[in-house]
Amino acid sequence: MGGNPPGICLIRSIRGSGWTLSTYRYVVLIVTFIAYASSHASRKPSSIVKSVLDPEPNLNSVSFRPWPVGNVFVKEELVVMSDEDTIKRNKGWVPFNGKDGRWKLGVIDVAFLSCYSVGMYVAGHLGDTLDLRLFLTTGMIGSGTFVALFGMGYFFDVHVFWFYLAMQMVAGLFQATGWPSVVAVVGNWFGKRKRGLIMGIWNAHTSVGNIAGSLLAASVLQYGWGWSFILPGAFIFTSGIIVYLFLPAYPEEVGFPRLNGPSSEFVAVPEDVEAQRTEKCAEGNEVDGRNLANSGNRRSVGLLEACSIPGVIPFALSLFFAKMVAYTFLYWLPFYLSQTAIEGHYMSVKTAGNLSTLFDVGGIFGGVLAGYISDKLKARATTAASFMYAAIPAMLLYHRYGSTSRAVNILLMMIAGLFVNGPYALITTAVSADLGTHSSLKGNSRALATVTAIIDGTGSLGAALGPLLTGFLSSSGWDAVFLMLIIGAFASGLLLSHLVLIELREKVTKHSERRRKNLTGPGSNIPLLNDQGWRS
Repeated sequence: MGGNPPGICLIRSIRGSGWTLSTYRYVVLIVTFIAYASSHASRKPSSIVKSVLDPEPNLNSVSFRPWPVGNVFVKEELVVMSDEDTIKRNKGWVPFNGKDGRWKLGVIDVAFLSCYSVGMYVAGHLGDTLDLRLFLTTGMIGSGTFVALFGMGYFFDVHVFWFYLAMQMVAGLFQATGWPSVVAVVGNWFGKRKRGLIMGIWNAHTSVGNIAGSLLAASVLQYGWGWSFILPGAFIFTSGIIVYLFLPAYPEEVGFPRLNGPSSEFVAVPEDVEAQRTEKCAEGNEVDGRNLANSGNRRSVGLLEACSIPGVIPFALSLFFAKMVAYTFLYWLPFYLSQTAIEGHYMSVKTAGNLSTLFDVGGIFGGVLAGYISDKLKARATTAASFMYAAIPAMLLYHRYGSTSRAVNILLMMIAGLFVNGPYALITTAVSADLGTHSSLKGNSRALATVTAIIDGTGSLGAALGPLLTGFLSSSGWDAVFLMLIIGAFASGLLLSHLVLIELREKVTKHSERRRKNLTGPGSNIPLLNDQGWRS
């Protein structure tokens, strides 16, 4: 436990008083939001520069124009190009502009995501063992450094495929520290009441990060594709410093009692209560001995023990396919838009990158809606499965009618983003936090980061597979890619069937018991839903 972060110590020394619980919670939400938004922003450049590294030769003679509403998405489009400009535009970048260029771009994506996925299993356990603030800071600074180094290949005129592959792999390993850490921190500070809604809103950082990354990468693309990596890399590096300065990882280390004990509700702490006066930022961040003792009694759980928590494996496997679908859009949607004629016109690489952000706008609403519905129904699995099934017709309609007109493309893209990102956001946030504080742990274990790592690590394997398969399948047409996405969405929902049936059975039993009590008075005890929506 590291105590109060130095930035907070400085602010408190200036103010001369402590912070309330609400203030700390707001700080935690804001800092972790920035942290993971920057993480997702650093993943977007590769999707933006794909068409620059490996340009499509059959678009040489196609005119470009502002799309879809003039200067909102792009300031200027190139309509007439000289022969020299045309050659430069379509030359690409060795080693990605050959016949196997699209395959190499797919390998770059899968290398990052594979290392990210494998690293997460280790990072989750370390996150429950080490200081989360320092652990997260190290990962973010390291990730930002190697993302920027990838872009430096442009300025150093590097044309060796293994250099770019290595940069992505190391960046993936560093980024593996991010998600288990931020979910664990938020889970430490917030109980289970309205967790789906709170985390659904908070999880907008994923879409906000994707949007920010797309806009940042596209805004400097004209100065050289290397800047499209350096700018997002600097963003996550800077965010890592903010985490170090301002993120309190545990309530106990700043003088508050544990907020996630055996009870599933909030610990009753008055909003105007300040942190314990025994805190001394300047002298080692000493806090109340009882709270530290309680914290020290918590042990981290192993991977096998975490896997045995009811619901972890089904949700992890479901997320495998959910992230396969979501990350295919994340990495390939700008490329798809730049290669697809809409109303007979192709858009530029910059416009395609900017336009693809609307998918994530739909995803923001999807995450909030899924969290709200799951809180109301107390049925996480049913909500997630329903969204995945609804994503199937949404993706079919987008592929079939997205080229009809500008307005139709935007509308269908946002609807698809809503249903694709909704369950992905729900499972990686509220579900992971629920299971990480499951009643089977009896309040004496630290499992938030480990459970999050198992679920999201398994999901990230699917996230690696989707873009890789797209690199192969897109060569023979986009119909095959969308068929893969539909199969993935169906499999994701199907894997939750057992938990859905348990939730529905519990709902029916609870409703029948309520009716019986209304008619005959109190009766025998009936098993009820727990906070996760299934029997513990």
